[in-house]
Amino acid sequence: MASVSPADRLALWQAAWPAALATWSRFTRLRNPRLCESSVSAGREGLEGAFAMIRLVDKSVVIDLEAIGRLHLDDHATEILAHEIGHHVLAPSTATDSFRLIARLRRALPTLERHAPMVANLYTDLLINDRLQRQAGLDMAGVYARMVAEEGGARSRLWTLYMGIYEALWSLEKGSLGGPRDDAAMEGDAWLGARLIRVYARDWLFAAGRFATLVLPYLAEDAEKDAALRRLHDTRSAADGADPSGAQTIEPGEEDGAVHPSRDPAVTGNEDGVPPPPPLPPAPRPYGGGVGQAREPFEYGEILRAAGLTLSDEEIAIRYYRERALPMLIPFPVQPATQGEEPQLEGVEPWSLGEPFDEIDWLQTVSQSPTVVPGVTTMRRVYGVEPGAMEKPEPIDLDLYVDSSGSMPDPRRTTSFLTLAGAVIALSALKAGARVQATLWSGAQQWMGTEGFVRDEHAILEILVGYFGGGTAFPIHRLRDTFASRTIRDRAVHILMISDDGITTMFDTDERGNSGWDVAASALAHGRAGGTMALNLGPWIKPDSQTGQDLARAKQEQGWDIHSIVAMEDLTAFAQAFSRRRYGGDIARRGGAA
Repeated sequence: MASVSPADRLALWQAAWPAALATWSRFTRLRNPRLCESSVSAGREGLEGAFAMIRLVDKSVVIDLEAIGRLHLDDHATEILAHEIGHHVLAPSTATDSFRLIARLRRALPTLERHAPMVANLYTDLLINDRLQRQAGLDMAGVYARMVAEEGGARSRLWTLYMGIYEALWSLEKGSLGGPRDDAAMEGDAWLGARLIRVYARDWLFAAGRFATLVLPYLAEDAEKDAALRRLHDTRSAADGADPSGAQTIEPGEEDGAVHPSRDPAVTGNEDGVPPPPPLPPAPRPYGGGVGQAREPFEYGEILRAAGLTLSDEEIAIRYYRERALPMLIPFPVQPATQGEEPQLEGVEPWSLGEPFDEIDWLQTVSQSPTVVPGVTTMRRVYGVEPGAMEKPEPIDLDLYVDSSGSMPDPRRTTSFLTLAGAVIALSALKAGARVQATLWSGAQQWMGTEGFVRDEHAILEILVGYFGGGTAFPIHRLRDTFASRTIRDRAVHILMISDDGITTMFDTDERGNSGWDVAASALAHGRAGGTMALNLGPWIKPDSQTGQDLARAKQEQGWDIHSIVAMEDLTAFAQAFSRRRYGGDIARRGGAA
């Protein structure tokens, strides 16, 4: 195509947009593309390295027209725009499917998981381009032919395989797009790749692991050095800003999806009647877990980052535990308020001398006689009482303390059931209108917490996902100061401790010389809603040990409800049962007393 001025190029691409939408459906609706006349403006949109990109959050398509001009791709405007639309319509189409795709690809790329985003892009491009070339009649092959002609330099074996798949899909001459020549092994892999795209066109997510297994040997060579592959990566930041739902659970088919296409009879066709070889056994998971189970926070974070999200470890952990907690939320207990009474007029009766003067009903009195004679003609109204409407129940606030000493896992790396239990209970409390004060503690001077009782979900989870990993010294001053100024006019507060045998440090002496026993007793009295301890106590904690004796005293003298948790995993069941067990039934009607 002849040289095009920037103004004409912009007009050309604007005119191509309706036709690109129509290749998918006349009902396809997306906002107009962001056509950036310079690479600098494209960079401000987040487009780097490639000449086009998508954003799944706001359903946008971004095009770098300056890069388009350098590659002389103006005569393929409809093809390129239709391809970007295909990412919104076909694959991955949503941020959730993008996360799921990355997870399956990582499973099939042991030690090369960092390449999962690029493999995801190549895979979805094949699905989209094959549909556009064959069903919409667009010249997708011409886009790649032009790129090959315009971009010099050596090509990786992965690029050669990739072009070979297109040549096999569209019955093109071998090598016409830069595919393999005189390489039987690579030509066979290209045929398998083409068959895979056709067979699993409607179930592409299921077959993602098979595609990754096919390209794995080529990734291990020189794929990172290929500029052409980077130029095609239009989904690098596609999911940036999305809410990462659906990335946490290991799905059926993900574990055993890493099967080479040559071992899949649906791909090979089994034309010769010989039974295909049995599938390879799945490789062991590097992070543990199984189908239906949650991933570990570290793997979850790697998936989100691979999909384009830019989040800190803390932000990833907050999203991880929030997503895991949501299905387990239960209504937090509420403290029934007293029922009001309303006066009801029942009639009139004579007013006698000595009764309050303001009770005289002068209208009824004058109606009886125009001459008012006190005690004779005066009348008063008579009121009865009937129950009024129930006042809105008042939620019980929660004062939550979670152990973060060295015996506890780092919630940002591996699953911390203490953090998960705290999240379930805290979010349940917020759901019912309660306020929560969260405190994370470890050794001396190692604690952090929310600024009092708050209803900020993010602030609470930010505390819960923190980690100290130090010694064990309960922050007695935090408990003391929390309840020192509370009065009967303040809401009732339930105190919850999630820890192990280190919780007994709360009964030590504080920095002012106060007994921890006195501080705990005062907190329970001012809280007016009891206290609970969920403790991971091993079999070595005997009743006659110091820890055993302290816990027995706390239960008998102060009324602490102590629950021994055998395994950390049991904390989730405790979290769900906590509210009903502690405040349900008669206890709730009595105001949540211990």
